[in-house]
Amino acid sequence: MGVDVTRPVPLVLWFAEIRRSEVALVGGKNASLGEMIGALSEAGIRVPEGFAVTAAAYWLFIDANDLRDRIAGALAGLAPDLSNLAEIGAAVRAMIRAGAFPEALRRTILEAYARLAGPNGTPAAVAVRSSATAEDLPEASFAGQQESFLNIRGEEALLGACRRCFASLFTDRAIAYREAHGFDHMRVALSVGVQRMVRADLAGAGVMFSLDPETGFPRVVHVVANWGLGESVVQGGVDPDEYHVFKPLLGRAGVVPIVHKARGGKAEKVVLGETADAPTRTVPTTEAERLAWVLSDAEVLELARWAVAIEAHYGRPMDMEWAKDGETGELYIVQARPETVQSRRGAGRIRRWRIVSHGRRLAEGLAIGDEVAIGPVCRLAGPGEAARFPDGAILVAATTDPNWVPVMRRASAIVTDHGGRTSHAAIVSRELGVPAVVGAGNATEVLRDGMEVTVSCAEGDRGYVYEGRAEVEVEELDPAEVPATRTKVMVNMANPAAAYRWWRLPADGIGLARMEFIIGNLIRIHPMALVAFERVSDPTARAEIERLTRGYDDRREYFVECLALGIARLAAAWHPKPVIVRMSDFKTNEYARLIGGDAFEPPEENPMLGWRGASRYYAEGYRPGFALECRAIRRVREVIGLDNVIVMIPFCRTPDEADRVLAVMAEEGLRRGEGGLEVYVMAEIPANVLLVEAFAERFDGFSIGSNDLTQLVLGVDRDNAALGHLFDERNPAVRRVIAELVAKARAAGVHTGLCGQAPSDHPDFARFLVEIGIESMSVSPDSFIAVKREVATAEAGEAGAVNPP
Repeated sequence: MGVDVTRPVPLVLWFAEIRRSEVALVGGKNASLGEMIGALSEAGIRVPEGFAVTAAAYWLFIDANDLRDRIAGALAGLAPDLSNLAEIGAAVRAMIRAGAFPEALRRTILEAYARLAGPNGTPAAVAVRSSATAEDLPEASFAGQQESFLNIRGEEALLGACRRCFASLFTDRAIAYREAHGFDHMRVALSVGVQRMVRADLAGAGVMFSLDPETGFPRVVHVVANWGLGESVVQGGVDPDEYHVFKPLLGRAGVVPIVHKARGGKAEKVVLGETADAPTRTVPTTEAERLAWVLSDAEVLELARWAVAIEAHYGRPMDMEWAKDGETGELYIVQARPETVQSRRGAGRIRRWRIVSHGRRLAEGLAIGDEVAIGPVCRLAGPGEAARFPDGAILVAATTDPNWVPVMRRASAIVTDHGGRTSHAAIVSRELGVPAVVGAGNATEVLRDGMEVTVSCAEGDRGYVYEGRAEVEVEELDPAEVPATRTKVMVNMANPAAAYRWWRLPADGIGLARMEFIIGNLIRIHPMALVAFERVSDPTARAEIERLTRGYDDRREYFVECLALGIARLAAAWHPKPVIVRMSDFKTNEYARLIGGDAFEPPEENPMLGWRGASRYYAEGYRPGFALECRAIRRVREVIGLDNVIVMIPFCRTPDEADRVLAVMAEEGLRRGEGGLEVYVMAEIPANVLLVEAFAERFDGFSIGSNDLTQLVLGVDRDNAALGHLFDERNPAVRRVIAELVAKARAAGVHTGLCGQAPSDHPDFARFLVEIGIESMSVSPDSFIAVKREVATAEAGEAGAVNPP
């Protein structure tokens, strides 16, 4: 029955006196704060000072007001289906809020509070937070179930906040959670943390995880930030800034291992209120605040180092809240708890959802989870409308808070207008294993009650709501079943947002990272339109370029930063294994479709064989754009520190052209061999095979593009339906060309690999590649395990010899 108050147990403990073993006395939140002050201060981690009103004080309050039996009696009347939960919860909370503090407890709390006073005896502004004795355990999460109160100042205000914290042990969502998880209501107590306020209202605050909260990728710290107090982030009312920091490089001097940055809308912030009745208020941010980053790179790295230190100390992934004091400029950790979703998933099987076909896109936002759900829309204005929500429907709301949890449990998917990856909707959706699209902006306007939709979180970090029932495939992959092979099997990747989703695959790196995806989908602007903006005459294109590049003094920096961060995210997922990045390989018609591209691309009758690949990089019409690509690669390798990136040059027709491209790269600071830089050439033209020795003198490896090579060897347009029956990478002529290239390249001592689709589609082609001695092949992630098995079988000789033609 809680803490034995007949023993001399303190009613108040200062955080510096507390250790994490004392959860039964001060709750998980306060125990963690005390642990960090005592054990991590030497690591430079700052935690605001304060004290805990202990669980013994809670029981003293309960018993002094004769509430123990009354609370138990009321809870005994809960209906099995919790249909009377709201009525009973309200009654219990009212009992506690009506209670009075025993004099000894009142005096003890106020004496501790007086020690936080300012130099002139000014009452301190404090944060008053609930800390339940069963919360923040590795096996359960009680996050957001109890109340916190900010900017509390004065004795009576403090006592009132403590009383409300006690009552919040019996919020409807807390009662429902304990009922669902078998916790005895009368064996859980509540401690209250009283912590000096950090003036984040003058700066910013947010949340961070010591792993990626969506995929469980353990080698990044995930940080989100908004202006003002942290409640705006936790409650999901804003779209915050987002940062990923690559942990393995945090100790390397001279690098800035931030591998992802996304500037949020940050439309609102929470600041201090002006009256005791309204200690905080929400106000709009200025345009300057919306365009600016909340944190500098140095501050992001400092927080990331703290996250790594906290994770190492606790021995498990952690979920932390941080705040920056606008008066001193100092960062603080204000909460730390075990991460309870991804860390419990472990390795296990990888379940892959794939959208085969879908209806019209209705809404999009951030994807939470990686699944797909189909069902009818039910749009609710508030949790009070839960009675009309049918089980299994798609919950659509402007935002959610802890009061929504009972109805969220019944949803097959959740869609909100507002919120980021650490908002309430995102956190609860992960815990429930329910896919969610958060920060969709206009979901409550475009999604109507009863309409059937598909919610897809299986397409990277953007989530989509499609009209109607999409055609969906579900596949399970088990990384534990993958055999070891001598031949390296790599993966093809294009979307940086999907890279972390495959981190559990034992791949040997990325054999083809397509720069075109990052440019076409994330940057969207033709690089020359940023170099020579004055040449863009289309007013619509000019307006869109100006919108996308807001906040950048130099428009070219928008391209370089976005491209570098996209590549870095791919490279981080597989570091230190090689990641082969192909420089841009759009055709002229594809370049022209980029924003502002019309002004820079000539019309061509046959773009497939036109101005593409290497021929663009040294040409006057694109060389300044290629320079931006080179700057991005340099930033990834030299500034971010991911030197596992290998550059690949596509469609290089002659050795002379290779010399010209390498010379341009050198002028831009990318010199083959310097800093370990390797440069490959894509072997997709018969000339690359016929002159293999000359190309081998200029490049460190060949990456065979079997699709284009097949077109040019057979003279077949792969996109021509009438000729589709002739396009086959297993054709004897194509196989002979590939075998010749591999043999001559190996004799020259350079790497050989293949990044075409054939090994994924045809097991016999994978066996052929093993037989001719290729060093690596790169396939789509979903076919990786099947190809790896074929390679292992071929290497063991179990499939019989496959002789090159």
